[in-house]
Amino acid sequence: MATSNDIKKGLCIESSNDIFKVIEFLHVKPGKGPAFVRTKLKSVTNGKVIDNTFSAGHKIDEVKVITRKFQYLYEDDNGFHFMNNDDFSQIYLNKEMIENSQFMKAGEEVTIILKEADETPLSAEIPPTVYLDVIEADPGVKGNTATNALKNAIVETGARVMVPLFIEPGDKIKINTEDG
Repeated sequence: MATSNDIKKGLCIESSNDIFKVIEFLHVKPGKGPAFVRTKLKSVTNGKVIDNTFSAGHKIDEVKVITRKFQYLYEDDNGFHFMNNDDFSQIYLNKEMIENSQFMKAGEEVTIILKEADETPLSAEIPPTVYLDVIEADPGVKGNTATNALKNAIVETGARVMVPLFIEPGDKIKINTEDG
């Protein structure tokens, strides 16, 4: 049993018959009144994000988790399929369990968070940056570009991103998977 003082980013907690992952947190100590922790929690079952405030010293049910490296294999109509790098067993995840999945390509290594008790998958984390080939890019119009001018491009995974004017099809670009 943990308290609100132990809350940190990535912590999984159980609340109202669901498992939530802490996305953001802020310890607040107002000048008047007791301290509290303001959090943003994401449900690992349905992907909904809720705001929650815990008073100082509030008891929370921490969910013990383990992380394992899996290799992304392919996507079908329902979700994504991964292979464990250690024992070659396969696991399936719903599309809601992975943020920014449009940047995943086959063969890439992904960290999957599993519940320690029964090894149920809770969520997956893709690498913070990926290198992808540009397949298609809008023609860049030079001219009144005193500031950063961007154009649309499509990468090998099918994701649309904004790139500088000098990027052409066939170039390899580095993408931050958090904001694209």
